[in-house]
Amino acid sequence: MTPQATDSDISDPTAETVRTANSTWWLVAGASLISMGLAAYEIVPASVTPLIQESLQVGPTAAGLLVGVMFGTAVVVSLPAGAALDRTNSRTAMALAVGILLIAGVWGWRAGRRGQYEAIIASRVLGGAAYVVVWNAGIDMVSRAVDGPHRATAVGIFTASGPVGFALGQGTGPLIAHRFGWPAVFLAFIGPALVGLVVFWPASRGHGGSLGDAPSLREFGAVLRSPSVWLVGVLGFLGYALYLFVNSWGSSYLTQGLDFSLAVSGLVVAVFPAVGVLSRISGGLISDRVFDGRRRPVVLWSFGLAAPLLLGFTRFRSLALLIAVLLLIGFAVQLTLGLSFTYVRELVDPRVAATAVAFQTSIGLAGAFVAPIAGGAVVNRAGFEPAFLLAGAVAIAGIIVAWQAPEPERQ
Repeated sequence: MTPQATDSDISDPTAETVRTANSTWWLVAGASLISMGLAAYEIVPASVTPLIQESLQVGPTAAGLLVGVMFGTAVVVSLPAGAALDRTNSRTAMALAVGILLIAGVWGWRAGRRGQYEAIIASRVLGGAAYVVVWNAGIDMVSRAVDGPHRATAVGIFTASGPVGFALGQGTGPLIAHRFGWPAVFLAFIGPALVGLVVFWPASRGHGGSLGDAPSLREFGAVLRSPSVWLVGVLGFLGYALYLFVNSWGSSYLTQGLDFSLAVSGLVVAVFPAVGVLSRISGGLISDRVFDGRRRPVVLWSFGLAAPLLLGFTRFRSLALLIAVLLLIGFAVQLTLGLSFTYVRELVDPRVAATAVAFQTSIGLAGAFVAPIAGGAVVNRAGFEPAFLLAGAVAIAGIIVAWQAPEPERQ
């Protein structure tokens, strides 16, 4: 006999609200696990750079490209992906991206075992396409699932998956390489993404559908012509450039400049992205609660704290002091990274919000693409100290740009 629903089951708004809230949290958790796996896959070559250089007989710039190429791919793919997400189903796109990651990871592992540098680069291009789809689709779904007063906090929680993944990759990469060989780092982080998909898929049922037709050329052009969108985009570019420079070359500096072991250097540098879990969530909370929804003060504090620490970074020698400084720099820089995606989507019409997020991703990841390669070139020519001084100058530029950025209208 089929159970009959009672009036209280049907009409109880509190029970329905709880079910909806639980579903939303599982959606955020699953999407974050997928993103975490991709972030770890993305950064992990930086943790074993000396091993890759020795095995493949490549220089610092070519080794940096193994990280940077994923961001370069994302720069190209992000805008088309964002426009597509404004008309298609973000939920399905997330699942397809996990499948692409699986192919890319196996391809990179096989190419690494055979010493095929070009094939590894090609596999990373494929992984970069998967990364940007997950990132844009995840932000799009979380932003739509959570209402305005809590949106920056929820998006901050999702974007915290990036530093968790970076810390996982930086901290465990050398250990995986020591046990299984460095090519295994391309396989190791597919597992968390698959687990995330298992959590995400049922929780996201009914979410992810487009809000309407694809943006018209006029609407698309309005995003690209907006000075406010460009200012926030530049903030993302500078923030990601700093984030990837330290992630890519911090471990090598500690190993080659201060003679720490590769394993110790990887664990020390892992605190830099790890603190982003607190920072990215805090950025949204501080903006929503302390500054009553204003975004610019948080970004000003972000670059203002990072600049002097980066300028003086190579003056520190103590392991404990280096960990403390990396924690502070990581916290400061990632305040901007967590908040900028909420910031930019609030500057445009909601119909083109995914396109604006994709634009922000593209511009921000352009900085991430340039930083490891440019950092390698500066290190190769002039050494680590000038490279970190240049990073400090980038943070000062961030202060100047943040001062000019507008506040979005309250939504």
